[in-house]
Amino acid sequence: METTAVTPGQRLGYAEDYIAGAGTYERDGILYASVVGLRSVGSAADGELPTMTVSREKEQSAVPEVGSVITGKVVRVAPHNAVIAIMVVGDTPCREDFMGAIRTQDVRAVEKDKVKIYDSFRPGDIVRAEVISLGDARSYYLSTAKNELGVIFATSVAGATMIPISWREMQCPKTKTIEYRKCAKPF
Repeated sequence: METTAVTPGQRLGYAEDYIAGAGTYERDGILYASVVGLRSVGSAADGELPTMTVSREKEQSAVPEVGSVITGKVVRVAPHNAVIAIMVVGDTPCREDFMGAIRTQDVRAVEKDKVKIYDSFRPGDIVRAEVISLGDARSYYLSTAKNELGVIFATSVAGATMIPISWREMQCPKTKTIEYRKCAKPF
């Protein structure tokens, strides 16, 4: 199996001779590379054409997409949104910094007009949310409107890990103080 370095748009061969694999595409009967990487030709199975692929040399960082579930840390809370630093996309940690925002209308599915951001999130909380839009140039738009989305880890003023006691309340085990949060249903 020979490998050759290729760049996007570079001709790799004819579609009648190979099956287009990962990192390639076919246009007008010709296979082209769609990413920078190493071209390789897999062995052909019984009566089938060999598969041509282009694989990247190093692993890419996880990038949030619409519909993906992220885990992040609340950085800042404003009256109309909470700013989240995205740390994990799905099960893959992010190597780069991505920011997200949870707007008041995206906190929960019902009674959207009664939502107060400070009663849902506090700075330092760890949140599970879903990407609903690519948002603006600064951040992705996130939602916690499903039962399994919301705060999954929070610390109290006393520094203890808080325990969820309902979908909107967490309690400090040391001081027994109850604070409001939009809690995620455990799964």
